[in-house]
Amino acid sequence: MKIATWNVNSIRARAERVEEWLDRSDVDVLAIQETKAQEKNFPYEIFDFMGYEVAHFGLSQWNGVAIASRVGLEDVERTFAGQPSFAKPGDTPVQEARAIGATCAGVRIWSLYIPNGRGLEDPHMAYKLEWLKELRSNVDSWLSADAQAQFALVGDWNVAPYDHDVWDIDYFREHQMTHVSEPERDAFFAFMNKSGLSDVVRPFTEGEYTYWDYTKLRFPKNEGMRIDFQLYSPALTQRVKSAHIDREERKGKGASDHTPVVVEIAD
Repeated sequence: MKIATWNVNSIRARAERVEEWLDRSDVDVLAIQETKAQEKNFPYEIFDFMGYEVAHFGLSQWNGVAIASRVGLEDVERTFAGQPSFAKPGDTPVQEARAIGATCAGVRIWSLYIPNGRGLEDPHMAYKLEWLKELRSNVDSWLSADAQAQFALVGDWNVAPYDHDVWDIDYFREHQMTHVSEPERDAFFAFMNKSGLSDVVRPFTEGEYTYWDYTKLRFPKNEGMRIDFQLYSPALTQRVKSAHIDREERKGKGASDHTPVVVEIAD
């Protein structure tokens, strides 16, 4: 079974490219982030035509996550237990569309769009860290209930765990940029070091990026970041056969600034 994750940066703007990529890649499950669509304007028809069931979670023109599967789509959950909401001082907290889970051929898959901290002192940073903390609490409870649980946390994590996961770490530090700060990295590594999950793509793709900004010719210069991941439970990790980052999909007119990340597991 092939499982892919892709931040499409607007499913409506990228509908044709997504359809063509699905036809070309032959994946069984695609977790999508940043759909930027409400339920009423999500393009379900392109997935129906290709034989995929879809579960989507979109509340506004921002965020939005989905899972498309041709191997079953059961027990859909929108948000995980205790998922934090966000609110500016004085505003009502809002539950954002950033997490959706479903069981596909016996594997529990979560499509995740982790908040962007925006700035080291921005309120969104505290929100991001709390979001990751609550997600890991869920992971620990799932594994405590069943050490053989087969699940995958996939998506745009908005964290570059290692210095070589960005094109120039000195640039990031000089400009006090997010994604590479110690608290963010600690929160990310806790999923592996404390909860026992595995970054199953890195062993096959060391040194590769998953995101390139549209500005300053970042893609032609290969000035990218590695921020899209598939983290697997111990039992599911044992089934991994291969993985790759589809850099080609970042090329050409109308591309997303992220590219698909694909893992193949044994049946």
